[in-house]
Amino acid sequence: MKLHKLVAGIAACGLLSVAASANADTWRFGLEEIEGSVQDGYAQEFKKLIEEKSDGDVTVELLPYGSWGSTYSALYDAVQSGSIPLGFGSGALGGTVPESQLLSLNFVMPADQLETAKVLNSDEFLKGDAWQDSFRQRGLVPIAELAEGYQVWTTNKEVREPKDMKGLKIRVMDNSLLREGYKAYGASPITIAYGELYSALQQGQADGNIQPVFAHEEMGFYEVQDYMIFAKQAQFVATLMANEDWYEGLSDDQQSMLDEVTDELVQTGYDVQEKFNSERLDTIKDKSDIEIIELTDEQRDKFRELAKPVRKSFTDDVGERGGKALDTLLGAFDKGDDSADDNDDEDDK
Repeated sequence: MKLHKLVAGIAACGLLSVAASANADTWRFGLEEIEGSVQDGYAQEFKKLIEEKSDGDVTVELLPYGSWGSTYSALYDAVQSGSIPLGFGSGALGGTVPESQLLSLNFVMPADQLETAKVLNSDEFLKGDAWQDSFRQRGLVPIAELAEGYQVWTTNKEVREPKDMKGLKIRVMDNSLLREGYKAYGASPITIAYGELYSALQQGQADGNIQPVFAHEEMGFYEVQDYMIFAKQAQFVATLMANEDWYEGLSDDQQSMLDEVTDELVQTGYDVQEKFNSERLDTIKDKSDIEIIELTDEQRDKFRELAKPVRKSFTDDVGERGGKALDTLLGAFDKGDDSADDNDDEDDK
């Protein structure tokens, strides 16, 4: 009798486990990058924490680049429609959320990478009306910001001052603000599909390129370039965004859990990108003779002065809401680090 009860109890536990698994929510999470990338490292930790804190009530399904389509817009469309409720959006997101181009502006964020990550994820900026409304007007909600490391230039000529960029055919993402920014430096920005960029650099169709270090190494771009220049002009930032209807359908506890997890991941995201970029830079140095150039403060100042007017172009193009988001971000940086040298007075905007 006792044996029958024991067997029945084991069977019941098994059925309960299967039932709980079957009833668990699945959150699909689309990445712009491949497995083993910075976004993937962040997403793996996100998955782990969400599943732990929900006691198995939520499972997170990660969808790396290529599993949802071949263009970034396909991912953004999927998040807007709700077929993929969570996803990253970065430089190409400007076509969907024009105000998001703010994160592509040069010399807005301080050179300190961890400070940048903290301010981008602060309630003042991330949950401010201007930033939230920019996304919610398109059926999206910004959940977190992932700073993936400095945007680094590689070129086939030495660049230390703006005059060295004159006429340089530098590849930028399909982003009007980026094109305008590099035109301000005297360059001739061009847009080339990411998958075609290596051959374009190799054949001289492009003279330069802008990527985080990990991407330069991952795609082998450094193999066909002579110089790698650190100007610390901007970081590559990806916004973790949610479908608005999906987000509003979450319980209060689930929304609080999301806040708790993304707060924890600010430091984690910084650590992931720091490790990736440091290791990948070592690989580049070991495998090539590319010359590494780090601009001095004086040299950076010359680029910064030329970048200032692009802020006004940004607000003129995207409207008042974008201007308010920019003001909020600059104000948050000023509060976060009084010594930061990359933020300017109101008159300079």
